[in-house]
Amino acid sequence: MPRQPVYEQVIDDVTASIRGGTLKPGDKLPSITELCEQYRASATPIRLALRILDERGWIEVHQGKGSFVAQSPPA
Repeated sequence: MPRQPVYEQVIDDVTASIRGGTLKPGDKLPSITELCEQYRASATPIRLALRILDERGWIEVHQGKGSFVAQSPPA
């Protein structure tokens, strides 16, 4: 089975953590650097994943502060 792209893996992991209650509204996500280490990936797919999560309403990205779980993420 082919491995899914890193950005999809990040999206799946973050949404699963939010749905499962591991990440709660307002929680700060790991930094891009930390996520790069965790997924053994470059910053490009990590940034893409965060942008998609932001567009879908799961997280809020605050320039210079980091990424946080949205106050009311999708059900």
